Amino acid sequence: MSKHHLLLRLLLLLGIVAAIAWAAVNRDRLDIEALDAWIVGFGLLAPFAYLALYAAGTVAFLPGALFALAGGALFGPVWGSLLNLVGATIGASLAFLIARYLAGDWVAARAGGRLKRLIEGVEAEGWRFVAFVRLVPLFPFNLTNYALGLTRIRFATYVVTSFVCMAPGAIAYTWLGHAGREALSGDASAIRYGLMALGLLAAIAFLPRLARRLRGEKGRWIDASALSDRLREDGVAVVDVRGPDEFTGPLGHIETALNIPLDELTGRLTEIRAFQDESIILVCKTDKRSAAAAAMLGDAGFRNVSVLRGGMERWNRDGRPVEKATQLRLPGSNGPTGSPSRATRKGAGT
Repeated sequence: MSKHHLLLRLLLLLGIVAAIAWAAVNRDRLDIEALDAWIVGFGLLAPFAYLALYAAGTVAFLPGALFALAGGALFGPVWGSLLNLVGATIGASLAFLIARYLAGDWVAARAGGRLKRLIEGVEAEGWRFVAFVRLVPLFPFNLTNYALGLTRIRFATYVVTSFVCMAPGAIAYTWLGHAGREALSGDASAIRYGLMALGLLAAIAFLPRLARRLRGEKGRWIDASALSDRLREDGVAVVDVRGPDEFTGPLGHIETALNIPLDELTGRLTEIRAFQDESIILVCKTDKRSAAAAAMLGDAGFRNVSVLRGGMERWNRDGRPVEKATQLRLPGSNGPTGSPSRATRKGAGT
């Protein structure tokens, strides 16, 4: 990188840090009335000024709820919702790009343990995890924008998923902002807007429980592409819960996989505990048996368990390499290479 480009990056980074510092110092001075007075002064250009301010505020860690409420008060429930959603998406996209190309070390230090959970979630779930954190307020919005820039998710996927999944929250806060202003002016319809917004916020608050139920309390999902990447790293154990005939059958198995049929799983937890310090990936023909296995391991105290989405059928459809003979033996096994280990001699699962 040339000195000129390095200087430009440094100046941009200093500008961002200065904006964040200014926002932190002046946070108490920011309110809906101040935003209203400032935005109205732009006349016909007010929507564009609002979008620019919303995006800059997101980058500078200003509270998004302040802008969302202001958008409803200034522009009404329909245009306010659209402007809030577009402004939040632009700001989130800018923060993502800053973290990916400019301020990765600073973001990593500020995010701490949250960053590890985000990276693991994105690697396991891809866009689904981004959708989850946008729909469910588990992570701070502004910090999440930066932290996701350090993951391997594609920028276009991040932008589209964020835009779609931030819509419920943007609409709810916009309606609340609109209802507040209309209530002050004596409009009885404000009560209806307020109740609709509160109902939507309640639905968003319920999403964590709903998501856990849909995904299952035990275990997570991982796509074939993410698993393929993780197999190049240490600390990953693949456990195939099909029967031995399927394990060595037409679909084959992942090269490093250990075969423990589902109906033998509870009786052989001691063998699996040899991998308890690693990420355990469960595999079957589709993903039904492996999802059941994830629940069983979760009940037994295993925490770092994932399920291969689509199983070996998806793995084969994607053209990924498979083995047709057993090569991985349990720790301490001294059977010959290519012969079935103790993990593959017993009956098949269903």
